[in-house]
Amino acid sequence: MNLLETKGLNTYYGESHILRDIDLSVHHGEMVCLIGRNGVGKTTFLKALIGLLEARSGEILLEGKSLQREAPHLRARAGIGYVPQGREIIPYLTVEENLLLGLEALPGGLTQHKRIDSFIYELFPILQKFLPRKGGDLSGGQQQQLAIARTLLGQPKLLLLDEPTEGIQPNIVQDIEAAVKRIIAEKGIGVLLVEQHLHFVRQANRYYAMQRGGIVATGKTTDLSQSVIDQFLSV
Repeated sequence: MNLLETKGLNTYYGESHILRDIDLSVHHGEMVCLIGRNGVGKTTFLKALIGLLEARSGEILLEGKSLQREAPHLRARAGIGYVPQGREIIPYLTVEENLLLGLEALPGGLTQHKRIDSFIYELFPILQKFLPRKGGDLSGGQQQQLAIARTLLGQPKLLLLDEPTEGIQPNIVQDIEAAVKRIIAEKGIGVLLVEQHLHFVRQANRYYAMQRGGIVATGKTTDLSQSVIDQFLSV
């Protein structure tokens, strides 16, 4: 059974048809990359998955269960974790307080869960060092690590990453790549990655290429040709 499957997904902004008949799947313990130029609908697709944008037709299935009528917080508790483009760290909360917010995705939320899993500090050691620091005082790369860690504390089955390396220094990009590979290997989490960084794209098992709101190419990333790279990853 697929971890995530979408069938014929269509969304609109008003009467503008944005996503067109999207068929896509992610397996347990697999990384899938969604590529395409800016403005083709990649972020819109992620927002449809988490329920921030209503799909007009089609299906969204998580482990075979339809999420179509579920509110965003119920989709989070069903196992979808989302790290948005821009990170959305709360700047006036400390690193620790930002992390604790991730526990709200668990059944019972913060009233029943107050412990930060030490695995988070193994993935991102800098966060333990900076627990008392305000989120807004971190660098962009550190904020990205915090955003991923916060989402992981909700124990997702599926992790959605929207442009996680955008504007981040190369050494932290490598740390993020290593952390994502580790959670896949050790936790069996499925990852759907929206990314322009070619090295990270090649870490994925499979890719889907999007153009004008539809999927126009798919395959193994080992077979990713230069023509596809030029068409969907070049600025």
